[in-house]
Amino acid sequence: MKVLVVGNGGREHTIAHVLLQSEQVERVFCIPGNGGTAINPRCQNFAFAATDFAAIARVVSTHGISLVVVGPEAPLAVGIVDFLRDRHIPAFGPTQAGAQIEASKSWAKDLMFEAGVPTAASATFTELAAAKAYLQQTGAPIVVKADGLAAGKGVTVAMTLEEAIAAVEAILGGQFGSAGSSLVIEEFMEGREVSVLALTDGRTVRPLIPAQDHKRIGEGDTGPNTGGMGTYAPAPLVTPELMARIETEVLQPTVAALAARGIDYRGVLYAGLMITPEGDPRVVEFNCRFGDPETQVVLPLLETPLHELLLACVEQRLGDLPPIAWKPGAAGCVVVAAQGYPGSFAKGTAISGLEAAEATGAMVFHAGTRLVRGNGNGSDRLVSDGGRVLGVTAIGADFDAAFATVYEAIAAIDYPDKAYRRDIGYQVRQQPWDHLPLPNAAASGTADNPPTST
Repeated sequence: MKVLVVGNGGREHTIAHVLLQSEQVERVFCIPGNGGTAINPRCQNFAFAATDFAAIARVVSTHGISLVVVGPEAPLAVGIVDFLRDRHIPAFGPTQAGAQIEASKSWAKDLMFEAGVPTAASATFTELAAAKAYLQQTGAPIVVKADGLAAGKGVTVAMTLEEAIAAVEAILGGQFGSAGSSLVIEEFMEGREVSVLALTDGRTVRPLIPAQDHKRIGEGDTGPNTGGMGTYAPAPLVTPELMARIETEVLQPTVAALAARGIDYRGVLYAGLMITPEGDPRVVEFNCRFGDPETQVVLPLLETPLHELLLACVEQRLGDLPPIAWKPGAAGCVVVAAQGYPGSFAKGTAISGLEAAEATGAMVFHAGTRLVRGNGNGSDRLVSDGGRVLGVTAIGADFDAAFATVYEAIAAIDYPDKAYRRDIGYQVRQQPWDHLPLPNAAASGTADNPPTST
């Protein structure tokens, strides 16, 4: 079969890579793809936007594609699956109505309260004065979120009232455009965060193995939030007993509440969870797609062919499949970012050494790269094209083995602007991390300032 993957990040490169592990998947097409999918001989990129639905439908028709897998949230939020379904094109992902679970935090909160899903108390505001008055009443710490899609940058965990007021002023002042026309102020929750991605066909829910992400730019979980600087799976924090609770208290009630609203939700339901000190799961946020970079560790551990699971969701027969099978061991991923991210950063910097990196046994997933075509004779060049540039993933017998391979691979990559955290997975690694050479990043964690739990 042939599959089309919509998107251009590390998540989409990983999806393409894992799909191609099956002999039944002949070829993967990517719109628009990135440098990693461009250099894979069994992938083909098309330079259309992920929101050019008509072009996507033409590619499907022209190339005999059996399944479209939508990676990012933006095309889901504007109805790509509705468009494709109307043309009888099988597409993995929720409809526009279902994608509201990520596209509007206030809508998602209403759904959670309706379903009885445990989450933080919250209030929604469109006026600055009312939001400030609420903050004065509640105080800090508190969490301020732009209501709409803000590329993972619209959330402020404010430890002081001044920080919270500044966040409210920035959001309602237009920093995030239409995504900030309203905002949600939430109760601050203590605990440790974990990501649980589940597949659903709107009837059956199948959780994938849990992962733990590292959002902060600096070592020791310091500095501003990012789209994710690294992750690992399976997260030991989520025991089988806790996973059973997450399924019955969070995932199943949410899918049932969506169905009760008449929403046919087929795709990924991503639950970002806070596990309280008492061991209870509470929802921080829902996403309507695979996480990035969680996908880079969850899918490589998958033993069941990915295309079988995705098709079963689309065809509403997920409940007919046997339990999902997983490879033994642990996976770790470290994001190699551009110096300066999540602020300003350079693009177009040459990247090499990827063959040497993969010779260590690691997998290098491209996130923000572009292939510059030359005039033949091996003159093509791979260059950086984003803030998060590469995701370096490895599977090992344990987390120490996985991350040892990851950091060995990163050392082999020749990318002058590379910046990364050396402490990804510190919660589960037994070996010290501060012996690793410092990258270019201005990481704030040091041997004298060890990481603390999130």
